[in-house]
Amino acid sequence: MDPSVRERLWAAQSRRDVQALKNAYELIKSASQGKSALDSSDNFSTDLYVLCAEQAFQLGYLEMSSDCLQMYFKGRFPVNQFLGRAYLCQGQLHTPLSTDNLEEFEKFVLFFMKAIDFATHDRRYYFLVYNASVLYWQLVRPYLKPGFRCCLIPSLSQIVKALNQTEDQDSEWRAELMINLLECFLDASKLKEAKEFSSAATSFIKENVPDKYAQIFSLMVYHKLMDVSQVEKEIENSIHFSIIYKMQMLKLQWDTNEFPSDATANLNSVYVLLRQYNVPPASVLSMKIPLILELARFSMKANCIKLAYDCILDLKRAGITEQGKLIEIECLEYEYEIKKIGTKIGTYTKGVVEAQLELIKNLELTLKRAVQLGDPDVIQVVCTTQWNLCLPLLQHNLHQHLRKPLISVADVLEEIDSMLILLRCQVHMEIARIEEDEERLETAVEHLQKAIHLNNSGQYQEHLRLTFNRLRLHTIPYKSPERLEDRAVMMIEQAKRGKQKDNVRKKRSLLVNVGLALAPDSFQIVLDSENEVKVSSGKSRSQISYLCAKAQHHIKSMEKVDEHLKHSKNENDRERIILWADLAKVARKQEVWDVCRAACRFCLLYDDTLLRKVTKPKNAQKKKASTAMMDDDQGDSLPRESLLPAKSFSFERDLLRMLAEIRFINAEATINLLRLQGIELNDHAVPPEDRSQYRPGYVSYIPENDPEWKTYSLWIDYLSQYAMENFQRAAEIGEELNEAWIVHNAVVYVLNYNRHLISSGRQREITEYLQTLLGAIKTVGHNGSTTILLMLCNALARGLILRWIPKPKLVEMKKSDAATDRSTKAAAKKHEKANVIQSFSVDPSGLPDIKAALEICEFALHATAGTVPSEAVPIAAQQQIIATWVKAKQLNHQQIGHKLGTEEENDDGAQNPVARVLVGLEMYSCNGLGLMDFTAPSLPQLVKLALECSWPDSLVELQTLTRLTYFAYLSHNYEIVTTCSKRILQTDENFFRNRDTKKYEMPGNRVGQEMLSITACIQGKSIMENLSGRKHLRIAASKAFVQSARYAGEARNYSLVMFAARHFWNTCLPLLSSPNDREQFKEPTEIILKNIIKAESKNKQEKKDTLPLHQWITKDFQNVGLSDGCFLPGAEEDLTLRTSLYGLLFHIYADKADWETALKVLDEAIKVLPQTRHRLLIFKHMAAVKAGSGYNFMMDMQKFRDESEDYLSHMWRHLVTGSRSIVGQLSCFQNAIIALQENEWQKVDYLMEFAEWLYCNQFPLNDVIKPLDWVVDLLLHMKFSMQSSQEEERSTTPKFSLTENLKIDIGLNDTMPQINLEDFSNIKQLEALFRVQTLMALISGHSSPFHQQHCLMAYACIVRIWQVSLSASEPITKELSKSSQFTAPQKARSIIAPKKEKGKKKEKQVELSVVKEKPKGKGSVHTLPASVEEWAHYDCPDEIRDTFKQKTNSYGINWDNFPKPTCTLYFMDLLSKELQKIFCPHLILPIFQLAEVIAKEVVECRSLSDLYHLRFVSFIYFT
Repeated sequence: MDPSVRERLWAAQSRRDVQALKNAYELIKSASQGKSALDSSDNFSTDLYVLCAEQAFQLGYLEMSSDCLQMYFKGRFPVNQFLGRAYLCQGQLHTPLSTDNLEEFEKFVLFFMKAIDFATHDRRYYFLVYNASVLYWQLVRPYLKPGFRCCLIPSLSQIVKALNQTEDQDSEWRAELMINLLECFLDASKLKEAKEFSSAATSFIKENVPDKYAQIFSLMVYHKLMDVSQVEKEIENSIHFSIIYKMQMLKLQWDTNEFPSDATANLNSVYVLLRQYNVPPASVLSMKIPLILELARFSMKANCIKLAYDCILDLKRAGITEQGKLIEIECLEYEYEIKKIGTKIGTYTKGVVEAQLELIKNLELTLKRAVQLGDPDVIQVVCTTQWNLCLPLLQHNLHQHLRKPLISVADVLEEIDSMLILLRCQVHMEIARIEEDEERLETAVEHLQKAIHLNNSGQYQEHLRLTFNRLRLHTIPYKSPERLEDRAVMMIEQAKRGKQKDNVRKKRSLLVNVGLALAPDSFQIVLDSENEVKVSSGKSRSQISYLCAKAQHHIKSMEKVDEHLKHSKNENDRERIILWADLAKVARKQEVWDVCRAACRFCLLYDDTLLRKVTKPKNAQKKKASTAMMDDDQGDSLPRESLLPAKSFSFERDLLRMLAEIRFINAEATINLLRLQGIELNDHAVPPEDRSQYRPGYVSYIPENDPEWKTYSLWIDYLSQYAMENFQRAAEIGEELNEAWIVHNAVVYVLNYNRHLISSGRQREITEYLQTLLGAIKTVGHNGSTTILLMLCNALARGLILRWIPKPKLVEMKKSDAATDRSTKAAAKKHEKANVIQSFSVDPSGLPDIKAALEICEFALHATAGTVPSEAVPIAAQQQIIATWVKAKQLNHQQIGHKLGTEEENDDGAQNPVARVLVGLEMYSCNGLGLMDFTAPSLPQLVKLALECSWPDSLVELQTLTRLTYFAYLSHNYEIVTTCSKRILQTDENFFRNRDTKKYEMPGNRVGQEMLSITACIQGKSIMENLSGRKHLRIAASKAFVQSARYAGEARNYSLVMFAARHFWNTCLPLLSSPNDREQFKEPTEIILKNIIKAESKNKQEKKDTLPLHQWITKDFQNVGLSDGCFLPGAEEDLTLRTSLYGLLFHIYADKADWETALKVLDEAIKVLPQTRHRLLIFKHMAAVKAGSGYNFMMDMQKFRDESEDYLSHMWRHLVTGSRSIVGQLSCFQNAIIALQENEWQKVDYLMEFAEWLYCNQFPLNDVIKPLDWVVDLLLHMKFSMQSSQEEERSTTPKFSLTENLKIDIGLNDTMPQINLEDFSNIKQLEALFRVQTLMALISGHSSPFHQQHCLMAYACIVRIWQVSLSASEPITKELSKSSQFTAPQKARSIIAPKKEKGKKKEKQVELSVVKEKPKGKGSVHTLPASVEEWAHYDCPDEIRDTFKQKTNSYGINWDNFPKPTCTLYFMDLLSKELQKIFCPHLILPIFQLAEVIAKEVVECRSLSDLYHLRFVSFIYFT
């Protein structure tokens, strides 16, 4: 029988013939039951049972195998090797397939131990010990997972002991088992046993398997199983072990969160040792290459990119040909490419995302090659790298791109049954999430089930259970669950998958139903807290009462939230937290804000309850740079599970993260509620507009103690406080969880939503919250968010110091502006005398705040100095904190060292030169304001350093150079001004080249344009101060001001545009008199006007809150248009300037007779200028142009209807010269005269001009004379008030009467009115009568019977002027003589005193200068000559002339009485000619005498006076 059975078993083994196995089994079974067809006396070997059982197990027939073993053990069996093999086969039948069935595992171990125990007693069976160890290690693979290795310790210890006892020759296998047993001890945290065992294992491995010693040495160093002396002995003479020791110590520090700040230096020292490590070429691959790979991986994890790159280069140069190592190097390269992107990964820009996806796609091909290679370790390396690359892209809007790569990873790891259990679980969870978003729910459920199966540690158990339940409910939409929570889940999922086109009412109703399912007793009440229908109108039915009622209703409704937990049974709290959070998120996404706020309120009720269950971590961990690395720490030498679960997932921690997120959402929703009330976060309530008033924007006065308004105001303040507390609580949760991203997000939220406060200098109101956030960020670290830290520290420091900065008051010493062409010395005097600033001291009570702010600034600056190179901190953020730091130093009376360093002076002096320039510049800004002045570096030195710097931010560079230019201008260092301004304006093209329109509108670009504008303006002012009368420099200065206006227009800065325009106008004004000079300013004027319009349109729009560099008074740009109150928009001088510029442009086109373009200019001016009186000049030009062009200008004249009669009359008179037609000119003259109702003097002048115009245009003489008659009538009926000081007695005035033929009644033909000139004493009236009579004589001609009478009447007016003026000068002369007698000796003494040597001669000169020479004529100087002879010898005395100059003399010959002296002289010449024609030359003498006085005393022209003297003498001589 034996041969037959053996033949069949051999066939089953060699050919895997199942039928042969079955036949053999039947034969064996029959024999066992005594039913064999053979004779029972035949021998039957019991080893056939074991052989059949082994073969059945191999072919998968476990029942057959088990049956054979039972038959073997029931019978009598010899004690030989088959007994041990039977035990082994029996053990294999209980092979543990998972860690769930521990009972099966114990049976498995039991039989294997029996086999080993049997084999160890007989040397012949030692081979069974080895076989058992191999089978054991293959079958216990499920227990090699972290947390389950402890189960292997007893059995594996027995196996290792048995192998040692049998002295098995495979030392390498024994060493491998020893190392694994040591790892089992460590996994079970049995350090004492591990230390004892490691000592024996080390001796064996070091002696028998030295190649394995490095592996166990690494374990012992990492877990501190070796004494220090032993370690020192090992590494003393071995570079190899020195490298391993340093690497393991660094890993230990990393995993225990004690990583040193100088980690880069430590890693570099390891790299230096590696470079010095020389090994035989045959051992490079086995000894040196693994060390380089390990160092490269760890450097990548520690973010030491440069060192990792050097390691990669060394690996590439090593000439490696092994495909597995090459694939590992390729994975390192991919990780390096990702690390190179650095912090840009967090920006998620299109280019960055595409670069990551390209790397992931390439790594998919690498994974295929690794699978083809078949090395599980290499496959796991590739999968780990792929997971690390995918982690940053696991966002809701990006993870769909990762579906294929992640599925490949999951399938490959499942195929090789990888021990990266946690990684596999996480990959399946992410795939399930992706499939769910793509609506492939069945596939998502499958992956969730795989994740549940792999979740042996149970850390994702609750999360997976809830997710699986949610998906399961979603797959049965038509079945209504019994549990309220399940109903809520279904409705939330339905709301998530709603269409965007659905209206808000439909979305809201579904979300409200979710809330009602979770809180049927109170959710509707809380939701109605914002329902205005539920709010009463208030007691007084006013708007304030309504607001008060709204606040009270909201407060009362919110109280229902707290009662919700009291009524609940505290069941399913965790699940309800997630449901409320999901409801809040969905409502937030769909912008159903009231539901969002209500859901947040209910969700946050569980915050305190949950916090009691979560213990705060004892040691605060530092934020690592490996946030993008996988949690299992699987990136080291070979992928394996971390022996220290430093970052295991916790459902409670995940809930806390969710609560932090809800805190953020709740704060945002509360801010939304505030904005619905028209209020920003942390602003106070503003009284509503009173619509009952007629004036728009009228705000009614509300007393502070009004209880209704107080209630509403307190509610608004509470909402702001509540929102800030939510941000603060979120930061506290992040601090407790030690998760920096939560704290950083809280900081960003607070800074963004309080930007209006920070930009307006109100940081003090939120300093408590900022201090809490700073404390939290100090706890969790700031790596990766140094910029956020700087912004937070800057806001907090400024909030502490702003209130303590004294405000200097400028004492105006001199307000007059220097002329633009004044010399440099004069300009320097102006700057020196312009402002004097009082000195100030800081309030002592503010010193603690100032010191605290200084410490905060120094902490922030130290943080920037310690940032890793990959995390570039914007220099603009550093500039802000440096400015605050310097100001705090000044307030604290601390000087800054000569190195200008922001750190201690004992540094190595390698301070960033950019920071040094900024510090020095801030010192200049703070000096000269009444506080402590810094010992600042010289300006040329600072400028030189700034020009040599390499600026990472061109905008900061531009701003810095502009400020340096300004300070150079203040110090009159025009060489530096020229250098800096040229550098700035030359780099302008590079700064704004290829600018995008949207980006160009960014605040940074606007600031850059403002700096360019200021620079150009300073350049122009510098040129003007060095003008020295050179015309070409004036033109260059005007071009600079035009350039300044252009930049300011691009920046939309109205103030700067107007400032540049004003300087442009002042510069060009001396050149505007000539048409040729005006022509060159056409284009510049157009540019300025265009940019004024551009800036004004932006100025009217709402400006965004931008944080200024300085929030205190500085020396920067105080005289360049940026100081407070400089040319405010809408100021009167601005409109005048703009009108003048339009007028200039009009005249430029008018010079070329381009009237069409000139009209377009005027039309544009009317459109852009506001409706003020400044537009009258434009209307005037427009009317003149239309009149000259023959167009109808009456509509334009309607613009002047509300002006004064003088202005309206002047406009009509102005149009006379421009009008082409006679009719038009006549109409203009008539309107000019009619417009005058009260100003009779102006009417007199216009009537006379009108008469002249009629005469010149050949109108009938009767029509010409009528206006002149009207003038005479006006003059005769004028009434004047007599001054008491000038009243004279009639008896003292000589009588002068006209001849009888002049006494004619008015209105008769050939008659003239009788005029008695004795009734007239007003010189101006007499002068006008003289002119009109002369004009009438001239117009009437010699043929007129009244020609002689008009001439004589004009002459009589001249004589009457002499009479009145001489009579009125007598009392004034007496007063002057008295004062001269009193002051003459004093003047003489004061003149003689300095020079006594001149003696009497000087005294005589003084007397002659004081005492006037008396006239030679007879009689009094106030007597009018009575004959022709007396007039011939008459010369108006000097004392009389002096009286004419007195302001008190209203009857003198002066400007008041002769407003048009040249016109008067012209009419005197005409009258003298007419008198000669009527043969009355003797009457000319008084006229020439008066003309000479007018020429000398009124016109003040000596040559003209001498001319009249000569004519007078010539007339006497020839007559």
